[in-house]
This record gives sequence, structure tokens and C-alpha cells, in this order.
Amino acid sequence: MAYSLKLWEPDATEREPPDWTFATAATRDLTHCYHDYPARMIPQVAGKLLDLYAPNAKLMLDPYCGSGTSLVEGMIRGINVVGIDLNPLACLIARAKTSTPDPSELKSRIAEMEKFILRSESMSAPQRISGISRLDFWFKPHVIEKLSALKCFIDERTDGLIRLFFQVAFSETVRESSNTRNEEFKLYRYETERLERFEPDVFGMMATKLQRNLAGLHGFLARLRGLEAVPRASIYELDSTSNIFGDVVPQESVDIVVTSPPYGDSHTTVAYGQYSRLSSAWLELPSPEKTDRKLMGGSTRKSVAIFPSIELNQAIESIRHKDEKRAYEVTSFYSHLQASIAHVSRSVKCGGHACYVVGNRKVKGITLPTDVAIRCFFEQHGFAHANTFQRWIPNKRMPLRNSPTNAAGVVEKTMTDEEIVVMRCEK
Repeated sequence: MAYSLKLWEPDATEREPPDWTFATAATRDLTHCYHDYPARMIPQVAGKLLDLYAPNAKLMLDPYCGSGTSLVEGMIRGINVVGIDLNPLACLIARAKTSTPDPSELKSRIAEMEKFILRSESMSAPQRISGISRLDFWFKPHVIEKLSALKCFIDERTDGLIRLFFQVAFSETVRESSNTRNEEFKLYRYETERLERFEPDVFGMMATKLQRNLAGLHGFLARLRGLEAVPRASIYELDSTSNIFGDVVPQESVDIVVTSPPYGDSHTTVAYGQYSRLSSAWLELPSPEKTDRKLMGGSTRKSVAIFPSIELNQAIESIRHKDEKRAYEVTSFYSHLQASIAHVSRSVKCGGHACYVVGNRKVKGITLPTDVAIRCFFEQHGFAHANTFQRWIPNKRMPLRNSPTNAAGVVEKTMTDEEIVVMRCEK
């Protein structure tokens, strides 16, 4: 089926397209301040979708929840939320953002940590951390010593919510005190000259993040206190293409899906595994490298599939003429996305909505119509197209141009906008 995609279809009460840019909005209030994460949806987009399409929702689902932005936005609107993600670090962050530890208890534990630090200056540092080969390559000796002291303190906390609050601040401290270029999500060690000047204050970083997060928690709890009942958050470390999906999200139970799936396979788009690697090792989480292989497109097909979208099939065929291997990789990603949407579609109530924030990436100079593909995948399961909004992306953490072929002087524009595809369940 071919589409001439119509962006923004106004009803009789609308006179101009809604603004989805939110260029000057504060995106780090409440528990959104807790932890950086790659390709993070800004809270205003999730919030606006909930306000437009589910003002009376009881249950929201995010099948690729990342660090939990949409989950927080659902909770402050009194909606029970379910988040699913394959990355153990993402699930840890999302659980921390949606949990409600006692702030007074946290203040006491932070004071305890400061006293613990004073007693642990001479603590012996580990020679290795499972999951990091060459610990001294990624961390300076004094950094390893101080991170070890903090980890020892955190591991001694028996209250799960208290420990989780400290773990999420520790995760960020690990990454920012490491020898990696923190302005990038991939693992690149600082060049020698910069590394010589790099002397991170590990304890200071941790203390600052704890105080920042405590202030964010106060704001989050204040929003929840205004509700009739505190909503529940359930977060699962799970593959959205798995048959287990239906066990944790019953059929026709969800009022609205608000999510932003990966734009492509992890090894050529966002490096979730590399971003998570150091923190995951220190926190003793499962290896993110294994996670990457399970992500959409992580395993490659050996043939090109036929999808229910002429535009997508034509784009993949154009890629195949240039690079057959890349065509197989692209096919794998869309096959997994299609399987995931099959599970998600079964969970949505009749009359409910699925809102997908996506980007149409380029491969071999060919634009892949992910927005149209998602529309087609949902239409296979009794959904109708409600709307597609276009959003310009301000303040992107990537260059405006890149070199996809690594050939000198050959550059392309990177993604500067997103499509917000809204589908309505009519089955």
C-alpha cells in the first residue's frame, strides 16, 4: 500500500498546527533530572500526547521506555504505567525515576555517606571489574579508589529504594569520572593532553548529583500528592518482540502507548551498549554488549523481506543495489519492529491510541520512511491513522553533518526532525 503522507490533520476547532518543538522548555525538572541517556524523549512531547489523546487514561505503556521519561509524565497525570526495555541500565534509571523513597530518610543516608567517605580514604581499590578489561585504561587510579568506596557504601544499603536512588547517581558519576569523552555516547578515551589535565572530583560529583536528584524527587512527590491515588509503575527488562510480552501486558488493557523506538539497529545508530558499559560493570548489571545483540536489528537476516509498505520496500531495494549487506541489516531492523508492533497492538483497547516518535534515518543516502512503515504495521492489526505531526529537533547532541561513508569530503545532513505518528485502535 502506498501513502501520500498527510501531516497534521486539523479538526474543526484547530486553526494552526500545534508546536512540538519546545525549544525553550525546561526538560530536566522533577525526576527527569536524574540521569542522562541517549536519544531521550523530552517530557513535553510525552506530556502533550497524553493530554491530547488520553486525558482519562488508566494505563499507559512504553515498550521501549529507555530512562523512563514518558513513565514519569504518565504518573504525574495519575496514570498507571508499564515500561519495557532490554537495557538493564535503562530499566534501573526508569525504576529510580518512578520510585518514591522517603526524602527525610535519603537526607540521613546522604549524611552517612559523607561520614563514610572520610573514613574510607585509604580503602584498597579493586584490580579488576567484571565487564571492563583494562580498568586502568578507562579510570585513573585515584578515581578507581573513590568509586570503590562509594560502591561499598551503596552495597551496604538494605532498603531497595534508598539503594536505587544512590545507584542512579553513582552510575552517572562512574561515566563522568571515567577517561571517556563525556560529550559523546560512544566510548572514546580522551586524547593524551586532555587526559593529563583531567582530575575528576569523584566524591564531589556524587554529592552534587544526590542533592540535584533529591530536589527533583521533592518536585515529583509534590505532583503526586495532588492526585487522588499514587499511580503504579511496573518496569520490565524484556524484549518487546518476545512472546512473554502478553504475560506482563494483558491484551486490550492499555489506553495509550507513548514511546520512541530506536531509529535503527544499535551498531549503526545510537550506541546504547557502549554508553551503558562502564556503569553496568560497576553496578554488576548484565553485559550491555549481550543486550545490543538482542536489540532490534541486532541479529541480521540473510535475505530481504517484503513489508506491507511500498515506500519501505522501494527504499530497501535501493539500498540493496548499493550494498546488499546493509539491505539485510535494514530488513532485520524493520522485521523486529514489525514483530514488536504486533505485540503492542494486541495490548491496546479499542478506541485507544499508539503514539510513536520516530526519525526517518538515511542509509547509503536513501531515506527510510519509518513513519509510513509504522503506520502500515499498525494498520495490519486494526488501527487507523489519526495524525502525524512533524517536530524540529532543537539542541541535538550530534553534528549537523556527518560522513556516512568515511570518504574525505563526502558529507550528509543528519536528522533534524522527527515524526510523531498517532494511530487509533478500531479493531
